[in-house]
Amino acid sequence: MVIAWPPVGGSSVPDPRKPIGVGIVGLSATGGWAAGAHLPALSAVDGIELRALAASSEASAQAAGAAYGVPAYTSVEQLAGDENVDLVVVAVKVPQHRELVLPVLKAGVPVLSEWPLAVDLREAEEMERAAGTTRTFVGLQGRSSPTFRWLADLVSEGFVGDVLSATVVASSTEWGTPVSPNMVYTLDRKLGATMLTIAFGHAIDLVSMVVGELQEVVATTATRRRQVPLGRTGQVVPMTAEDQIAISGTVAGGAILSVHHRGGAASGAGFSLIIDGTEGRLEITAAEFPHIGPVTVCATRSAGRPAKVTLPSGYDDYPGLAGTVTHTLAHAYAAIRDDLIHGTAVAPDFTHALKRHRLLDAIVRSAATGQRKALHP
Repeated sequence: MVIAWPPVGGSSVPDPRKPIGVGIVGLSATGGWAAGAHLPALSAVDGIELRALAASSEASAQAAGAAYGVPAYTSVEQLAGDENVDLVVVAVKVPQHRELVLPVLKAGVPVLSEWPLAVDLREAEEMERAAGTTRTFVGLQGRSSPTFRWLADLVSEGFVGDVLSATVVASSTEWGTPVSPNMVYTLDRKLGATMLTIAFGHAIDLVSMVVGELQEVVATTATRRRQVPLGRTGQVVPMTAEDQIAISGTVAGGAILSVHHRGGAASGAGFSLIIDGTEGRLEITAAEFPHIGPVTVCATRSAGRPAKVTLPSGYDDYPGLAGTVTHTLAHAYAAIRDDLIHGTAVAPDFTHALKRHRLLDAIVRSAATGQRKALHP
């Protein structure tokens, strides 16, 4: 294989005979998202592999290094300086993203940051500017979903005719139900890991991929539960994050998009997207998070009855992972590998992340002022 991207700053071109080397910040010996999702996704994809990790303390670094059999560092600067690391993955809590991503960019090493990219729009703008010519990627892995890539093709090819409207109703069990101590930070809207940024953010990214970007938006939000039970302790903790989000607006072409996302749903989580067109309808449902979970698609043409349709061949390169949280992430890593090798731009980057942060910021401003906010390409 031929590596197309050039060395920048402290990075070096990987040996073309070896896989792309990945260094993960946040890979713990005790488990977590990086261990449970990123690691198996990497293992499933040829041409890319774990080479090193970084942890917050010497003890945790040693434990993780021993568990995964790779060099372990106590700083992201050391990780980025490892000549065997071609891509740094930042898989930690959102408030730490900026302080970890910026040194990697300064070293000129490509970086994948989990979504949300930043705690707010200002930080996202700073990080996007700091990238310069260094390759960046963001963890909106739903855009690599075989099903949603297929849906985007169906709509663009005219399966439903001209899109008239798209309606989303979604629920999350979090943001209202009992919260564990390590997740209390998601209740604070200032820390950037809320229902708006995480659950809604991932979902609206997928919807935008299929029906197009919002041109303007008007929003109503609320925090209906201002206190949330802290596990089974009998105590409660405050919540300032929105647990009710309702938006509407027009997408390119004039179709109306409306979304209502609800938190702490007593009846359980769910996701539904209905796309109505001049010649048909698509009904897309998922148990909770469509960007990482199984998705069901029903279709109607003309006056016919809704019928379940299955994904055609050519979209899913990892069918053995279907139904797992690793499925879309494996496709995302494959896209990142190909982008680094061939110089393409398929996987979403920091510029795309900034677009999504601008939408979220517009929603917050619209909800605060009651005014419709224009969104610029």
